[in-house]
Amino acid sequence: MSAHEGSRSYDAVIVGGGHNGLVAAAYLARAGRSVLVLERLDHTGGAAVSTRPFAGVDARLSRYSYLVSLLPAKIVQDLGLDFRLRTRDISSYTPVERAGRPTGLLVGGGERRTREAFARLTGGDREYDAWQRFYGMTGRVARSVFPTLTEPLPTREELRRRVGDEEAWRALFEEPVGVAVEERFTDDLVRGVVLTDALIGTFADAHDPSLAQNRCFLYHVIGGGTGAWDVPVGGMGALTDALAGAARAAGAVIATGHEAVRIDTDGRSAEVAWRSADGEGVAAARHVLVGASPQALAALTGDAPPAPAEGAQLKVNMLLKRLPRLRDTSVDPREAFAGTFHIAEGYGQLADAHARASAGELPDAPPSEIYCHSLTDPTILGPDLAAAGHHTLTLFGLHAPARLFERDNDAVREELLRRTLAQLDAHLAEPLADCLATDADGRPCIEAKSPLDLERDLGLPGGHIFHRALSWPWAQDGTGRWGVETRHPTVLLCGAGAVRGGGVSGVPGHNAAMAVLEREAR
Repeated sequence: MSAHEGSRSYDAVIVGGGHNGLVAAAYLARAGRSVLVLERLDHTGGAAVSTRPFAGVDARLSRYSYLVSLLPAKIVQDLGLDFRLRTRDISSYTPVERAGRPTGLLVGGGERRTREAFARLTGGDREYDAWQRFYGMTGRVARSVFPTLTEPLPTREELRRRVGDEEAWRALFEEPVGVAVEERFTDDLVRGVVLTDALIGTFADAHDPSLAQNRCFLYHVIGGGTGAWDVPVGGMGALTDALAGAARAAGAVIATGHEAVRIDTDGRSAEVAWRSADGEGVAAARHVLVGASPQALAALTGDAPPAPAEGAQLKVNMLLKRLPRLRDTSVDPREAFAGTFHIAEGYGQLADAHARASAGELPDAPPSEIYCHSLTDPTILGPDLAAAGHHTLTLFGLHAPARLFERDNDAVREELLRRTLAQLDAHLAEPLADCLATDADGRPCIEAKSPLDLERDLGLPGGHIFHRALSWPWAQDGTGRWGVETRHPTVLLCGAGAVRGGGVSGVPGHNAAMAVLEREAR
């Protein structure tokens, strides 16, 4: 629908039709408010989309974001979304060579199997017992913290009292997470598997004094009160399609191909200027909710921009004719790839890769993790592909800061991809290249995206998947009551850069909508 149609004045104009903007639109429209969503691209969804990236191939991949943990069930229920998640029985598999033979650590499939896997790798029960104690602690923190994400921001002390565990508070909120990892675990591989949750989308060392890694770790272990990362049935686009449908059904106007170019506000109301292929226009609003990045918000309002953000990941999508065989024959590839398949993510390897990237060099052994969506949810494949045994693979590479790609994005991306796949091939009984499907033009079904590609395609600042460093989930100076407020009373930030943003959660969209409704109720 065009923004030309209907009223030119709305209760709320939402800039950006990503999942957070759509959550806000659906809540406000269901509350009886008139809502206009302006989306620059020709489709909604932002980074949470399902696309067919390979020519002539009927496989709908979650091209950018790909797993769900932080989406509260409350949002799905409140908005009546037809959206489902499937759990993964296998949490992870990490291959390694020990004493000259291929082996690995399979986590999942029941407590007995996991304990036995730890014992085979480490020679006893110590590491598994430490694992149980550590994740028992993070589980208790998750149950305390996760429900607060859709409430007004607590103070730091209020959250500390809610957690009610000083050992956990010290380990997760006060000391670098590397201290907790090294205190509790001795095996390098086990340490690395634990640390990876602190590094997804975050360029940091285990002992970084900024504690950016701790904040990343926290958001990766609190989702749903369990920390489980689930597979979206139908791909990520199933969520954003359901959200767009809910918003439209409630009366929101969604105008794709409409780019917001300026926000003017006098503190009591606002106007959003936009342009499209058909011309330009202005929409008046009582409130403007910006689902774009803090950088984009500053550009729209004319405010000073925030500090630059820098993404640090390589995202690779693949379609395979078959899953590759593993050198470690004790594990079925259908289990190894169903969870998170860790590559070059030993504790020492992660530190080495970070040091190399910090020095401006590509890591020799780039760390990454892979999972196979189609093992848990085959609906993303056309019937012929599924019947023939095809599978998708999603790879997420760590410690690949945007600065490394600035010299020559294409050449550096290809070299990093080559090194990353070489690390995977070292654990396979056949080259991955032999397993890749081909598209209608005979090209291998593999695509890689650097941070610079994500900035170009999605407007992510510096390619940062969280828009900026993740925040602690409590109130600080300037955060406001809900963590979405800006210095302009009528303008709210409802994207991933809001406090408690990042990941596919809908939390900033929910909280911005609640802030609007709460203000109107005064």
